[in-house]
Amino acid sequence: MRKSIKVFAPATVANVGCGYDVLGFALEGYGDELILTRRDDERLVITSIEGVQGIPLDPLKNVSTVAIQALLTDLDLNQGFDLRIKKNIAAGSGLGSSASSAAAAVYAANEILGSPKSKLELINYAMVGEKLASTKAHADNVAPSVLGGFTAVRSYEPLDVFNISYPESLKVVVIFPQIEIKTSDAKKMLRDEVKLTDAVKQWGNMAGLISGLIEQDFERIGKSLQDVIVEPVRSILIPFYHQMKTLALKKGALGFSISGSGPSMFCFIKEADASGRIIDAARVLYGAHEIEVISFVSGINKQGAKIIE
Repeated sequence: MRKSIKVFAPATVANVGCGYDVLGFALEGYGDELILTRRDDERLVITSIEGVQGIPLDPLKNVSTVAIQALLTDLDLNQGFDLRIKKNIAAGSGLGSSASSAAAAVYAANEILGSPKSKLELINYAMVGEKLASTKAHADNVAPSVLGGFTAVRSYEPLDVFNISYPESLKVVVIFPQIEIKTSDAKKMLRDEVKLTDAVKQWGNMAGLISGLIEQDFERIGKSLQDVIVEPVRSILIPFYHQMKTLALKKGALGFSISGSGPSMFCFIKEADASGRIIDAARVLYGAHEIEVISFVSGINKQGAKIIE
């Protein structure tokens, strides 16, 4: 039986325009790493956190240890672990920072314990960690980080998550202005009720997006990546959002929307050279306003959480 394990869990894009709290997908090559080592006692101890400042070491306040404890409690086990966390995703980026840490933690613990739970079952425990960060246990980030690929949440009670097929050639451009938006704050902005006309538009776009992904219809994907409910509210928090969206669409983006709670934004692309044009436009726009921006191109990660050593 393993004493120590090193794992990786990918960053994610959640909501995906019209799929608030339902849709998400995993990003390739960008995520958090975690080394988990079995202890001889019952304590959960975070020995180090690299890459990002301000993440709590207190096991009662860290999403990784809270998620592991939920798994241990359900298994009726009193096993302690040391955790070394390497954060490659900035907190408040809108790229699933807390979800990636929670996903990596429960996946690592499950592997060391002999895999008593399936990957699908692990989503429940990662959600407990996610709730600590965002005040709500939602799966649109943790599901793709655990499972990989493009995921949808049909129901939360009971939890029903499934993967959606998508074109393997589909690429994503991520644009991340260097500001922080807390998920809990962004959620407070949203209304409890929406107009029926807006709901109908959103349902149509959701159906169109899923159809476009499954049928590999890039034109339909682009047309359907619209959000008439959440984006109009949350875009207020992102500097020059509408200017960036207009530029990206002119430069060849297939739709454009907010990643999670923001401030990161994303767009799909079909033509490889469109990525350079969009990234250059972001650099010029935000540079003119002295805002640092990080942009990159990614495929969709198929595997989700995995062992790397």
